[in-house]
Amino acid sequence: MIPELNDRSRQIFRLIVDSYLAGGDPIGSRTIAQKLEQHVGVSLSAATIRNVMSDLEGTGLLYAPHISAGRLPTPQGLRLYIDGLMEIGNLAESDRHQIESQCTTSGQSMTQMMERAGTLLAGLSAGAGIVIAPKTEKPVKQIQFVKLDEGRVLIVLVMQDGMIENRVMYVDTDIPASALIMASNYLNDRLRGRTMDAVRAEIIKEIQENKAMLDAISTALVRQGLAVPPANTPEGHIIIRGQSSLLQDVRAIEDLERARGLFAALEEQETIARLLDATNDADGIQIFIGTESQTFQHAGWSMVMSPYRSGEGQLIGAIGVIGPTRLNYGRIIPIVDYTSRIMEKIIGNNSRS
Repeated sequence: MIPELNDRSRQIFRLIVDSYLAGGDPIGSRTIAQKLEQHVGVSLSAATIRNVMSDLEGTGLLYAPHISAGRLPTPQGLRLYIDGLMEIGNLAESDRHQIESQCTTSGQSMTQMMERAGTLLAGLSAGAGIVIAPKTEKPVKQIQFVKLDEGRVLIVLVMQDGMIENRVMYVDTDIPASALIMASNYLNDRLRGRTMDAVRAEIIKEIQENKAMLDAISTALVRQGLAVPPANTPEGHIIIRGQSSLLQDVRAIEDLERARGLFAALEEQETIARLLDATNDADGIQIFIGTESQTFQHAGWSMVMSPYRSGEGQLIGAIGVIGPTRLNYGRIIPIVDYTSRIMEKIIGNNSRS
């Protein structure tokens, strides 16, 4: 349970958290007294401030990293600050323009757009940009068989949400162009915005009952194409950009193994599934601080995430920023929120085109 603070405690607590987010260092009572007088016009003795800090520590909002040191916020303290005391800044026009110019599918695939979005978030936040793109069975808008060489055929799937998936199929014989076209036309006629799973049984039945009206080579292509698995696992894959900026941080270098463990965990399918579930169940931005959440348990790190959805409201994936708990939340939250809305707009436009 998060305690209620009186005005004096709130002012002191806010100064401690602001100082931590700005520099990451503990702040002592004498420095707080100077800041209160300079910025708030309140005069308090260092002894009075120490008493308030002690009370805040007793409620679990602050802790002392060393004996006789200043105080730092706990994860519970950061949660109180973010949920009730933090002022969210307005997104600068330059940031809006940069997000809009980078998050576009003009001349690039949806996957390339997602990679650029991750790089963009890393640059704007000084953290690591994360994009989660689930690889579930999606309705297919168009399918095409393309010959790569004598033994390989590329299956190009254009999904209703605009995403493009390529699957490679290995064949024993040289496939004529007419068979590739016939197989593509046959599947396109039956997909009509349905998933591959939905049409698989129907097509196999047609072939078995000799109703497919295909020659032998085209029939083999269709059968084999239906059996080729997706390029990625059903839970999805994650794009991470900007890890190096975290590892250059002095505090991250001091705990390099923990940082490596964090990135290894983010590559695990179980972690991706948990994060997608958490963002899907919530409305808008989600903030995970250290070990406070069952979804994201990594001491010393925070993650700001937002889902992005299709025009029908279906979860497509999530996008966000990860970094030390002293992230600049007031700046990062509107950046992540706006980027996710731009991606939703692009996905919606692509699915209608």
